Amino acid sequence: MQNGFVPEGCLYGTAENTEYIRSEAGLRLAAVTGRILEAVAVRCGRDLDLIVDLGAVTGVIPKGQTVYTEGEEIKDIAVISRVGKAVCFTVDGFAGENGRRTAILSRARAQKNCVDGYLSYLQSGDVIKCRVTHTEKFGAFVDVGCGVPALLPVDRISVSRISSASDRLRVGDDLRCVVNRVERSPLRISLSLRELLGTWEENASCFSAGQTVRGVVRGVEPYGVFIELAPNLSGLSEYRDDVLPGDEVAVFIKSMDPAKMKIKLVVVGKTGRAAPRPLRYFVPEQLCHVYSFIYSTKDSTKLIRTDF
Repeated sequence: MQNGFVPEGCLYGTAENTEYIRSEAGLRLAAVTGRILEAVAVRCGRDLDLIVDLGAVTGVIPKGQTVYTEGEEIKDIAVISRVGKAVCFTVDGFAGENGRRTAILSRARAQKNCVDGYLSYLQSGDVIKCRVTHTEKFGAFVDVGCGVPALLPVDRISVSRISSASDRLRVGDDLRCVVNRVERSPLRISLSLRELLGTWEENASCFSAGQTVRGVVRGVEPYGVFIELAPNLSGLSEYRDDVLPGDEVAVFIKSMDPAKMKIKLVVVGKTGRAAPRPLRYFVPEQLCHVYSFIYSTKDSTKLIRTDF
């Protein structure tokens, strides 16, 4: 499910958005139609109002209109952190003083429109687009539309285990995720990514025994080293004391067993520290809903399944 409400920053720089913000006439038209626009917040005032660069006129988002909070107190950091970034808004009106025109803007109204017209209709299993805004060990916070946040927990990012969301994602990454859970009043959205990154069989089909490929160390145990070949595919090599989680290694694929979903690997050498790479999705671009996901192979006795 997706509509005209997009993550903050997606509208800025587009020809249509630029046409509206380049003149007072365009801003007045946006005010009449309720259109959501974007521009860069250039500074935050002493009263925590945001000053927005509109070019033709000065734009001001008063503190009470900087964030839609559903009755909760607005945190200062939520306002200050927007400086230097594109912010969405609706145009509420105009004021004039000493010949200077000021557009009164509302980011909160844009976010409320997004919640009422889009996010409140989301159901578990819906596939949506989002953008990573920051990462923590426990997960990534993402923008699901107009700056409204959702959480992507670290254990829902991939089947291959990672110690922190930053192992897989960078701020600014555009993702497709599945809605895992939606709580109402206040709105809380939890997402999942691993169901879109392919089954064991789909990922394993990209590799074969006898190949030497790149891998990333994800865990070191006395009985062996867990090495990720793809976000949803890992194998095991013999224990080595010269590798650490996060190391990029070259590995020889010794064998692959679909029934047990096991891959035996041999570490050939280290190549440095691994960095996040672009994700590969195993679902079509037009997919809008997932009802269930079965990661396991048909012959495996271990069932890894998600139902939405």
